[in-house]
Amino acid sequence: MKNQKKILSTKIIIGICFILLNSFDYCLYGQQVSKPDEIDFQNIKLLIFDEKWAEALKRLDEFLNQYPSSSLRPLALFFRARSLSQLPGQTEKALAAYEDYLRLKSISPSVAEEAELAIINLAAALVAQGKREYADRIENRLHSSNKVVRYYAAFKLSYFKDKNLAAKSIPVLKEIISQEKDDELRDRARIALLRVAPQELSQIEKKISSEKPLVLKIKVEKKGQKEPEIFISIPWSLADLALRSIPEREKNRLKQQGYDIERVIRDLTQTKGQIIEIKDEDTIIRIWLERE
Repeated sequence: MKNQKKILSTKIIIGICFILLNSFDYCLYGQQVSKPDEIDFQNIKLLIFDEKWAEALKRLDEFLNQYPSSSLRPLALFFRARSLSQLPGQTEKALAAYEDYLRLKSISPSVAEEAELAIINLAAALVAQGKREYADRIENRLHSSNKVVRYYAAFKLSYFKDKNLAAKSIPVLKEIISQEKDDELRDRARIALLRVAPQELSQIEKKISSEKPLVLKIKVEKKGQKEPEIFISIPWSLADLALRSIPEREKNRLKQQGYDIERVIRDLTQTKGQIIEIKDEDTIIRIWLERE
């Protein structure tokens, strides 16, 4: 009884903190929740916080019908998918709801990532129930530009009993082992690859130990000139670190201008020795990786 009272007291305290934090957010921006959709949505968030999934789902459906043009609609769709995922027998509907959310424009990158990971988990659960047609939801995410999503899909596939499905994870697991800087992720990938294809792990470990350091080469040439205007050699470990440390906001801004940093990194590492060329009227920029 004492433990139950303690748990209840803790939950009440956390709930009060949750309400106070929400109130603080609105005061900070000098405004109060006054719009009907905002008031309703705050109440729905409390239901989700209390894990009252069935009631939250009902209220979310009402919210979406009542406020079709609300700025909170994308988040409502996301929470609807989450509520479905927590209810028994609703796995397929939850997966479809997350996919509906991801089809929206102007969604939060962090919430989109959470939706992608949820789809992987739900698809894995459905495959485990014998619904193999959902495996493609995981396989497709092996090619995601989001590293977290790509890695998670590979780790998830590595646990599949179906050897053909598990083998799909091998390229990404090898990518993690050979390129990832995080020691814990590399160790997890080694264990996963050992589970799926032990011989592949042995080969890649031998290859890594024998390889010379990778160097990023950048050459800028002016048409009609014999000597390059600029020629730079940078250790790939440093260049990779610099590229990956670019803030997400800057990456998105560059992507809007046609420069996808994640794709450049992936292309360079997957096509070692091949040259990426950027040309304009009088300049040619060549970028490639080689071992020295």
